[in-house]
Amino acid sequence: MPNRSRLWGRQTPSRRFQLILIKPSHYDDDGYVIRWWRGMIPSNSLAAVYGIAKDCAERRVLGADIAIDIEPIDETCARIDVPALLARFRRNGGFGLVALVGVQSNQYPRALDIARPFREAGIPVAMGGFHVSGCLSMLDGRAVGLDACREMGISIFAGEAEDRFEAVLRDVSEDRLKPEYNFMKDLPGIEGTPAPYLPKEYVTRTLGRSTSFDAGRGCPYQCSFCTIINVQGRKSRYRSPDDVENLVRLNWQQGICKFFITDDNFARNKGWEAILDRLIELKEKGGIPLGLMIQVDTLCHKIPNFVKKAKRAGVTRVFIGLENINPDNLAGAKKRQNKITEYRKMLLAWKAEGIITIAGYILGFPADTAETIRRDIAIMQSELPIDILEFFCLTPLPGSEDHQGLWKAGVAMDPDLNNYDVEHVCTAHPRMSRKEWEDIYQEAWSLYYSPAHMKVLLRRAVATGVPIKSLAMILLTFSTTVRLEGVHPLQGGIFRLKHPSERRPGLEHEAPWRFWPRFVRDTIHTHAVLAGTYAWLRRQRKAILRDPGARAYMDLALSPVGDDEDETLDLLTKTTGATGAVAHTRKVEALTHG
Repeated sequence: MPNRSRLWGRQTPSRRFQLILIKPSHYDDDGYVIRWWRGMIPSNSLAAVYGIAKDCAERRVLGADIAIDIEPIDETCARIDVPALLARFRRNGGFGLVALVGVQSNQYPRALDIARPFREAGIPVAMGGFHVSGCLSMLDGRAVGLDACREMGISIFAGEAEDRFEAVLRDVSEDRLKPEYNFMKDLPGIEGTPAPYLPKEYVTRTLGRSTSFDAGRGCPYQCSFCTIINVQGRKSRYRSPDDVENLVRLNWQQGICKFFITDDNFARNKGWEAILDRLIELKEKGGIPLGLMIQVDTLCHKIPNFVKKAKRAGVTRVFIGLENINPDNLAGAKKRQNKITEYRKMLLAWKAEGIITIAGYILGFPADTAETIRRDIAIMQSELPIDILEFFCLTPLPGSEDHQGLWKAGVAMDPDLNNYDVEHVCTAHPRMSRKEWEDIYQEAWSLYYSPAHMKVLLRRAVATGVPIKSLAMILLTFSTTVRLEGVHPLQGGIFRLKHPSERRPGLEHEAPWRFWPRFVRDTIHTHAVLAGTYAWLRRQRKAILRDPGARAYMDLALSPVGDDEDETLDLLTKTTGATGAVAHTRKVEALTHG
């Protein structure tokens, strides 16, 4: 047998550092961890930290005689076997670290519960992510439950791990882990840093075998409900085209070619064109069948060649932060970059390339009522060529300006961080009661994803070249997840997994004889409804494809933008904000064109 130490050019390790990277899930309304056989969205935080940790392991940053064994666990699609992990640490003398990565506010309670048995066993634990980083950035450093970390002896890591994680690993290995690492005022450049990466065995646990990467971080805008600008900063930082090519090739070596580019707004990445050109080359000349999803703003269609190059690079789905169709609400949230007068032009530009459009829509802005929300959904169905609409409750997320303002003013907010998942009501509304707000959130899904409108969406898909089979599968998820599983579709997946031991502490732990029969019954019911909905969508799809006039289908949403829309469309006439936006646009055009 060959001498491995000679092959590696370094001595055989005498100790093995156990690094367990955990991306926590959170609890559903019944107190059970939300976990699936296959999850919906890949975790970029987990991929980013794994890539950094893998680089540290390859460079033997803890010394030539110490190897680093890394295990990434995304709890949304993998169960955390705490006893097995504790046994693993015992076999290695407790030498290692449990790192809770990318922890959002709604995941913070679950993260603490995961950490507890490890801390009781004396295993070092560190926690990073948007919750701790946002709180340290915007509040007093002790607010919103951060002392729970300190009391348990969990090390708090605020900021980004590039060029910093190595120091944490060294501190752990030398038994001098600090209570806090705060790099919020010193965000690193990301060009040339280790690529976000997960081995194929972990990627296959997500739908479509897709993974993710960030081509850039930071956002120049000032949306008051957003945490990104206060965690990743308003100064944008980018990966180079070489970086992007490297990570694409690295993944293609293991057969992975579908990516979610997680930039909050890829269109504002200064290197977007060079990156897309490189991706086009990899796709058209390198033969890599790229499939991409990107996030953009509502003005990206005005950037010359952006939409067309996105299509050539492999973009099949685009997420747009529409947020609202009332300019008064948008202005109140400091999202002034959204111009409703451009919504149809922007959406039609994506439809012209056969790309599935997904829009986020926030319910609960100050001007909203149940009636205005119903009206606005009807307007969007009729006048905007959106394929998929995602609803969210306006939530004062810790780390956002909205939360900071309410916190400083002493306004009551939900004390349970588990509810800060943008689908629960967390504070009072000036025009709706809590129940009215909760009810209209639930109703919004059934209003938009009515059978009649889903037929329209499928017809529009054939008329615009959108892959109808792919759209039908997305419609299956978005039309059923909220009512069947009680969670947002982005927290959904295939085949819900539960275990009686994973119920939230403080709630009754059900006896197995009661838990398992109900779980089996609920699972059968859920999948019967899913099967029925799938069959219905399949019938509609086949009927439309058999229709000889399907490609000529036209409706108001697909019609070309006309000069008289500011007088005829409800989108531009039904709110005072809309009429004001139209008047402003006319004034600008008059001044511009004389």
